[in-house]
Amino acid sequence: MKDFKAIRLSYKNTPLEVRGKLSLSQDDCETLLSNFQKDSRINELLFVSTCNRTEAYYIAEEDLSDDLISQISTLKEVDTQESNQYFESLCQPKDVQNHLFRVAMGLESQVVGDIQISNQVKRAYQWTADYNMAGPYLHRLMHTIFNANKRVQIETEFRDGAASVSYAAVEMIDEITTDINDPKILVVGLGEIGTDAVRNLQNTEISDVTIMNRTFSVAEELATETGYKTRPFEELWTAAKEADVIISSLPIADYFHKENVADLDILAFKCFLDLSVPRSVAVDVETIPGVLVYTVDDINARATKALERRLNSIPQVETIIEASLTEFNKRTQEMEFSPIIKGLKNTLEEIREKEIEKYSSDLSNKEKKQVDKITKNLLNKIMKVPVLQLKATASANKKEGQKMGKIITDLFDLNINS
Repeated sequence: MKDFKAIRLSYKNTPLEVRGKLSLSQDDCETLLSNFQKDSRINELLFVSTCNRTEAYYIAEEDLSDDLISQISTLKEVDTQESNQYFESLCQPKDVQNHLFRVAMGLESQVVGDIQISNQVKRAYQWTADYNMAGPYLHRLMHTIFNANKRVQIETEFRDGAASVSYAAVEMIDEITTDINDPKILVVGLGEIGTDAVRNLQNTEISDVTIMNRTFSVAEELATETGYKTRPFEELWTAAKEADVIISSLPIADYFHKENVADLDILAFKCFLDLSVPRSVAVDVETIPGVLVYTVDDINARATKALERRLNSIPQVETIIEASLTEFNKRTQEMEFSPIIKGLKNTLEEIREKEIEKYSSDLSNKEKKQVDKITKNLLNKIMKVPVLQLKATASANKKEGQKMGKIITDLFDLNINS
């Protein structure tokens, strides 16, 4: 598909503050899809937006990068000149295909192999389908991506284990609380890593989560986004007493220490995951009976092992992508000639039926059936020669295939829209 294009910005070239301003919610994507439904220049359109990227993939004869960037900027109330500094245009279809595959697989994620991006791409495709902005090309491409994703999941270690500190911390919580009915989780401190941990908790079955921050408005905003509870920082020790697991990313050394943690009257079990550097949970807390403490080094070691496995799997993932794209483009090319093949078959079938009709009155029912069977088999064998030749020529040289297609169309005066 020569007209497949894209615009993109990501964490690789865009500051977090700008990414935040240009990030698209579901409502934003639906508004843009609705707007572009009225634009006759654009045939198919997909928006993919996360905290780390904002991208649009589209099919149009001309480069519509400026229009897309302008509409996104207007919607997000960002100066277009600022947006233009960060958005890049991709106009080579193979580059666009490959990039979308790599994004959907997690090869372009900050956390290599991030499973969330696959789900986000699926949701983006659903919105596009809902607004009838996915045509034959995007439908086929997206399903090819989803099938490749299944292969990556089954055939490689690319998605095994948690490959970031916040992911690994949540994975550990899942394991630690396996035998606890409805575990209570308290997250204290909402810097970047604490916020990531809260968002990653949404991918678990854990529902009883309380988030706290010294700036209460920050906790309230994240609570609104995630649906979790929040409490004022002044209630920290009450919340800590009730919690089974405390995730701390407070930027205060030894904030939790033996004296104040011992006052929590721990009867059986309490776990601290300390994501702070320097430690916000003092070493002496580990001596309190019933208390488990995991530091950022413990969690990092776990994440590093998972990351190594994922990085080692990248060549396998890229091989799967290459094979999937080769098959997709082969089928796409064949579909380009399917109207010609269908037109040729219809024309020959029409000739066959007319000839049989001339002699049908002289034939018995048994003879009619035999003639019908023989002529159908003959037609199929005649069809096979030009069809195979057309596909082989197009596979070797697309332009030569297009020439041959035109010759067949003109020679048989085909109505290829029928």
